[in-house]
Amino acid sequence: MIGLGRMGGNIARRLINNGHEVAVYDVNPKSVAELAAAQAKPADSLEGLVQALTTPRAVWVMLPAGNITESTIETLSGLLEAGDTIIDGGNTFYKDDIRRAKALLSKGIHYVDVGTSGGVWGVERGYCMMIGGEKAVVDRLDPIFGTLAPGLGNIERTPGYKGDPRAERGYIHSGPPGAGHFVKMVHNGIEYGLMQAYAEGFDILRGKSSTKLPTDEQFTIDLPDTAEVWRRGSVISSWLLDLTSMALTESPALEEFTGAVDDSGEGRWTINAAIEEAVPADVLTAALFARFRSRIDHSFGDKLLSAMRNKFGGHVEGHSNAPSIRS
Repeated sequence: MIGLGRMGGNIARRLINNGHEVAVYDVNPKSVAELAAAQAKPADSLEGLVQALTTPRAVWVMLPAGNITESTIETLSGLLEAGDTIIDGGNTFYKDDIRRAKALLSKGIHYVDVGTSGGVWGVERGYCMMIGGEKAVVDRLDPIFGTLAPGLGNIERTPGYKGDPRAERGYIHSGPPGAGHFVKMVHNGIEYGLMQAYAEGFDILRGKSSTKLPTDEQFTIDLPDTAEVWRRGSVISSWLLDLTSMALTESPALEEFTGAVDDSGEGRWTINAAIEEAVPADVLTAALFARFRSRIDHSFGDKLLSAMRNKFGGHVEGHSNAPSIRS
């Protein structure tokens, strides 16, 4: 595992806790030491990491999308051997996956892209994964993915479902290289829309107490209570609503948030894909533009968006890793 941040470190821990042998590397020696204390094999360089693994090697890169991931994979391509596999589990642009897979294939190195969802909770709850790559390679790595996935858990099985049994356990082989990150990209675009809907709805509830309304139409709605009741039996219940309820219970006014909502890139890429395919994406586009607007003018709904991002991913306001606009 290369990159031991919020996601990479917890992925390594979940694997170790379930009997896998994991070698780890990060530019931060403290992060390496913490995983070494959890029985990981520490490495002080990429070369050391590669040497710590037996062939065929599987090297999982969990770094921010962009130059750092690009340069790390380029370096690894010179260290690994034919038959080894590079796994990119970050939020990479799917067209970059396609390009990298072709370049690595010329060296006999396999490439697997894993769209990974689960945030800071994944070490306990498991990770939903959308995987792109050659079938034989993905199948060989199945013990890794099966361990990281949530499993059947307590979610009701869909009546009549006869598809890929891995989907019921929380992971799928989406297709060739690039397909995993493409599905995850659209997943995050949808996430933008869902979060925006909750944010606007709670903003409307909060605004009902405005003195600008007729006195008999002014209601003081308890937002934590409303979020809590919607979690139970409502058709709009979801994990995002669970996190919303947690955030509002901890801080009903959300005073610690400014309401400037970052975007990490996938929303932009989803809209670009919709344009390429000539598919209308009204809600997802509006949700992305609302995030842009939030950096100029903040509402309570924007604060709630920030609170949700902090809850599921540990995202801190003002720390966007959105890539630059692509031509």
